[in-house]
Amino acid sequence: MVKTNAPKGMPPARLKERTPTSSSEEVARFTAIAEAWWDPYGKFKPLHKFNPVRLDFMRAKLAPHFGRDATLAAPFTGLRLLDVGCGGGLLSEPLARLGFAVTGIDAGDKNIAVASAHAAAEGLNIDYRLAGPENLDGESFDVVLAMEVVEHVPDPAAFLALTCQRLKPGGAFLGATLNRTTKSYALAVMGAEYILRWLPMGTHDWHKFVKPSEFAAFLRGGGVEVAALTGMAYSPFRDEWHETSELDVNYMVFGTKAA
Repeated sequence: MVKTNAPKGMPPARLKERTPTSSSEEVARFTAIAEAWWDPYGKFKPLHKFNPVRLDFMRAKLAPHFGRDATLAAPFTGLRLLDVGCGGGLLSEPLARLGFAVTGIDAGDKNIAVASAHAAAEGLNIDYRLAGPENLDGESFDVVLAMEVVEHVPDPAAFLALTCQRLKPGGAFLGATLNRTTKSYALAVMGAEYILRWLPMGTHDWHKFVKPSEFAAFLRGGGVEVAALTGMAYSPFRDEWHETSELDVNYMVFGTKAA
């Protein structure tokens, strides 16, 4: 079991009693390659490639939701954001630059160490913690992210229920994962891992992929209603990702909690 840091006000004995939402096997898989997080040509190259698409989607959905001017350099100043499963901080850092007060949590100690060191080198003040959503009792955020993490947890419903608890009334949720389809198996598993070698073999278990209807139901159980679903597709000739109406492989979710 991965050790976690107890949030302020929670005694260590109570923290140990909490069932972790993470899988020790999955955590070990990513911490083993944690040094590669910020290498745009390394093992996390796909995340670097579709980061611009993810960020454009977030800005487009969050600016009108919070009544912010998306053309400003830091339109989200004054809002708190929780990045669940932050990894090395690939999303936490650009979101901090957009004005969010970012808290990034991850179950991998090496991931947090890499994220903290990189943010410090960039002069960014990001609150990184070795923790899961089950360890944040009493804290709430305007925005909560769960990007490319749902397919790696043992119980998506329980994970998302706890993640949604961290969201303030009137807040916004953003998530991204892989659909459980024949096409996603062919492209995201066989293609990306075994043929193109974009990812280490064994990174994904197709049986853990989550259908959009399942994702929406899990969020609804946490009091969050899905407002938008958008697919992501790769253009090999341009070597870039773009948004698409097709949800059969990669897709993103935007939802809100009632005020």
